[in-house]
Amino acid sequence: MKDAPKKKKTAPAGPCESCVHYDYNEDDDQMECGVDLDEDEFLAFLTRRTDGCPYYKFYDEYKSVRRQN
Repeated sequence: MKDAPKKKKTAPAGPCESCVHYDYNEDDDQMECGVDLDEDEFLAFLTRRTDGCPYYKFYDEYKSVRRQN
């Protein structure tokens, strides 16, 4: 009896998708963070030693529309 192929674990969708700094990069054809992190910040982010991203800012696409009304 064959074992079922294991599924790759994917990271859970985090707040990055709703962040102002999360943009599409046409050169790489993927979404990525536009904040330049130094080596220590990047390592802390990858090892999840931080409580959250200090640069996270909610992207509200309707903010300017509310101001116009």
